[in-house]
Amino acid sequence: MALRECEQTALGPKYAAFHAAVSTGKEVSGFKQQPRPELPPPTFVPSATATPTSNNTEARAHAKPGFSRNKIIIIAIVLISVILLAIVFVTGSLWPFSQSQVLQNLREASDSQVQVRGFHRTYFPFPGCVVEGLIFNHDPVASTPLITIDRLTVRGTYLGLFTKSVSRISAEGLHVTVPAFGTSKTLRTTPSKITIDEIAANGAVFDFEFHNADTPSLRFDIHEALLRNVGWKGPLSYRLKVHIPEPPGEIATEGQFGVWDRSDPGKTTISGTYTFEHADLSVYHGIAGMLSSQGKFGGTLRHIDISGKTDIPDFEVKSGGHPMRLTTEFTAYVDGIHGDTFLKRVDADFWKTHIVAQGSIAKTPGGKSKTALIDLSSDKARIEDLLLLFVKANRGPMSGNVTLQTHVEIPPGKEEFLKKIKLRGSFGIAGGTFSKPSTQQGIDKLSAGARGEKDPPDPETVLTDLTGRVDLQRGISTFSDLSFGVPGADARVHGTYNLLNERIDLRGQMQVQSRISNTEKGSKAFLLKMMEPFFKKRKKGEIVPVRISGTYHHPSFGLSLNDKKAQTVPPPPPPSKTKSSPTP
Repeated sequence: MALRECEQTALGPKYAAFHAAVSTGKEVSGFKQQPRPELPPPTFVPSATATPTSNNTEARAHAKPGFSRNKIIIIAIVLISVILLAIVFVTGSLWPFSQSQVLQNLREASDSQVQVRGFHRTYFPFPGCVVEGLIFNHDPVASTPLITIDRLTVRGTYLGLFTKSVSRISAEGLHVTVPAFGTSKTLRTTPSKITIDEIAANGAVFDFEFHNADTPSLRFDIHEALLRNVGWKGPLSYRLKVHIPEPPGEIATEGQFGVWDRSDPGKTTISGTYTFEHADLSVYHGIAGMLSSQGKFGGTLRHIDISGKTDIPDFEVKSGGHPMRLTTEFTAYVDGIHGDTFLKRVDADFWKTHIVAQGSIAKTPGGKSKTALIDLSSDKARIEDLLLLFVKANRGPMSGNVTLQTHVEIPPGKEEFLKKIKLRGSFGIAGGTFSKPSTQQGIDKLSAGARGEKDPPDPETVLTDLTGRVDLQRGISTFSDLSFGVPGADARVHGTYNLLNERIDLRGQMQVQSRISNTEKGSKAFLLKMMEPFFKKRKKGEIVPVRISGTYHHPSFGLSLNDKKAQTVPPPPPPSKTKSSPTP
């Protein structure tokens, strides 16, 4: 009652009129009476049935809708903000997947003019774009484009719009043509702030052109190519599976590359591991075998250190036709800028022979192709193993331990291996014997005659101190200083041995330990006996000209008194103190 009096006092006459109208049901000026709704009769709950916690439960029921509404409002605000920002990116210059922005990035990355056949953006579920028919022209005067791509798919994320990152780029039908070194202008890329999480280019093709336009390009087929973390902030990771053309085989490699050094590309770092399988060596005319290899590498593009192993279970020189297992362990380095290989050390094993090699496979000054220059040395080799590489006989023509120091040159070209290989060096054979009976019999008779015997007492004579220098060219071995010893004689000969037709032509001087007449029979022996008085004033041990001729299968041994070529050969060196004394 007090409250109503206060309200009446505060509101004044208007309130009194309104109150009267409500009480009588009449309209009053300035107020319109609304019909009063009929309310149902109140229902009273007995106090005994009411629970004391009903008020708390009701409060919680009223609190939940309010809390959910707050969450919905917050989420709505975030979504609206993202949509508005996306609209800003899409409609404004900040959108990184517009045609102009994408082509600009491609131009800067490739230092090329870029043309496209088709372009369209993608927004959901990922922002990005699809570009079709890309052509990159780095050098306007080049006959072929640097790069062509059938379809390039760029996929990003909305978060990546702010972090300048792209989640994936996929290149389909990628074809790269690398011009011959020095024939195109220098490639100068522009660093980008964009990081690409992953680039895939499966089925790509790389063609490396040569200076000679008539020479087919060297093609590498990329079965699988996956690059990760591509950018200018750190090295990228790569995984590749490639078919290489020479020797044709399959390489799988993975590792890290970069960051690219624009001022000096040769300083760009690279590292990784590799496997090389099914490499067919028959592409090199004259040899054959299937090579496999595995190893690791690291360094800079100008100097990549490599170490690994190779295994060729069926290696053979085709002229000999004797397959064998050839294994190697090697350390080398590669100049990735010019493609040259330098062998630090190669330990090769085949049959019972061990050889150490050093050298290079690189372009020589003034040369247009690569030449192999290799130094070979060994003190654990067998002459029968070396000779069996080149002869068709089931056994090497000679046996014995050998030491050698040689320099080998294998020029480029498709010419037969034995015709193009060049070899120059020295060798020494201890305890050598000839496997062919007729050859060994000839040496035995030569030794018996030198000792003053009619027939050799033993079925086999050991060839001692066989040393010499050899120069192999066009399949012909030229011996400039071949000396050897047999019981009763020492000899020095010059001449040739033709690896292609197996013809022998060796001539020189032999110092014997008995009279000259004892080295021949029949009429020649009689004539030499008549000449003995003319040699009485000579010192003990006469020197006579000898000749070894014929072929490997039909050799001929004997004196050659009128042979001027034989007489020009210096006499054999003095006998070694360690050499076994001749048989009496």
